[in-house]
Amino acid sequence: MTHDAPALGRAVALPADPDSATLDRVPNPHADTDYVTRFVCPEFTSICPVTGQPDFAHLVIDYIPDRWLVESKSLKLYLGSFRNHGAFHEDCTVAIGKRLATTLEPRWLRIGGYWYPRGGIPIDVFWQTGKAPDSVWIPDQGVPPYRGRG
Repeated sequence: MTHDAPALGRAVALPADPDSATLDRVPNPHADTDYVTRFVCPEFTSICPVTGQPDFAHLVIDYIPDRWLVESKSLKLYLGSFRNHGAFHEDCTVAIGKRLATTLEPRWLRIGGYWYPRGGIPIDVFWQTGKAPDSVWIPDQGVPPYRGRG
């Protein structure tokens, strides 16, 4: 679902799951300008669909908006809706990217999912809508590969 910011300025419960979560969007006051907006969620959680144990990730979402911006409170609630959602790392990361791309229709979007180890193996997942415009500086996501304690 997509709405134009009805949750802004009022108390809203955490959605039960990603499908019932609403992503709100607001008009971009600089739609004539290419620029990058970044959201970082260093404490993203979901549930392993096999074991039921929690999974943890550091998400970095970069996008070049066109007509719409994502309203940050609704993004926070949407990401929080994964807390009790059972899905593999790849599914969570790509689903978030696709949902944002569908809702915002950005000029470009990418998501990096830097997942903490499960069974001793960290899994990093990356998805983007295509090539970014050459006129925009796209910074590195700044998350090093998982190295454990060494």
